[in-house]
Amino acid sequence: MKNTVPRLVKGDTVGLVALSSLVEPEKLGEALAFLDELDLRYKIGETIHAKHDYLAGSDEERLADFHTMVKDPEVKAIFCVKSGYGSARIAGKIDYDLLAENPKIFWGFSDLTYLHCAIHEFADLVTFHGPMLMAASKMDDISRKMFLQLFTPMEVQYTEMISPLTTISPGVARGQIVGGNLRRLVSTLGTKFEVRTDGKILLIEDIAESISRIDSMLQQLKQARKLEQLAGVIIGSFTQTGADEAALLTLMTEYFAELGVPVVAGFKIGHEITNIAIPLGVDAILDAQEKVLRILPGIQ
Repeated sequence: MKNTVPRLVKGDTVGLVALSSLVEPEKLGEALAFLDELDLRYKIGETIHAKHDYLAGSDEERLADFHTMVKDPEVKAIFCVKSGYGSARIAGKIDYDLLAENPKIFWGFSDLTYLHCAIHEFADLVTFHGPMLMAASKMDDISRKMFLQLFTPMEVQYTEMISPLTTISPGVARGQIVGGNLRRLVSTLGTKFEVRTDGKILLIEDIAESISRIDSMLQQLKQARKLEQLAGVIIGSFTQTGADEAALLTLMTEYFAELGVPVVAGFKIGHEITNIAIPLGVDAILDAQEKVLRILPGIQ
């Protein structure tokens, strides 16, 4: 299991950064209002107002902003406010030892999947796969409540009370949760940040990818031998695929049913109004019979 990170206390300061696509700062108000609700103070990183083509500042600016937040003793968590594309461009230059020496909450999803993999590999820290703060106004109540896991160590339990789940393959598995956005996971292959899946429970989600593209990416994971030693699979939200749920389920069944490990689909983790935040790098139990996922706390 990865090292858990220190919890937040009301009144703590958190850092807001954009490590991917550029931000429209005028839309930041809802994010700040949400942090006010959580009783958190904030420091706004340089990247929130920076612009370099389609990125939130140059690679050097985004890297510097991240390092500034890591070094700042007042900053107890780093929230990525927007995804898009760009985090992979700085992954090779991040000082992971600095992060390991100053462990703090790192929160984001989608494009940030690349950095989740990198931080797990080189800083050995738990990270959090959760909604971007720029989407604060679009989050439903349960998604907003998931931020409370940063203040009190609590087991995250996902049952059909949240959404209907479909068992693709039965069984019970225990292992670390890894993964995130399918496209970004595939882009780690062949790099030093390559996602490690042996003995792990793999989470996948994506948006605006056609069924054929999803098939292609799963095929690449398969041929890279990333599916052979899995402990289990959590299939999150696949939105805007242009196909119905049945077609997606058929595809997932083709890839995962024969693995002999528990596989469950239907988790609202990903690009939807309900986006359940979970810690990555901690132990979890996936019970495909009972359709329950239990995840240990990511904070201490």
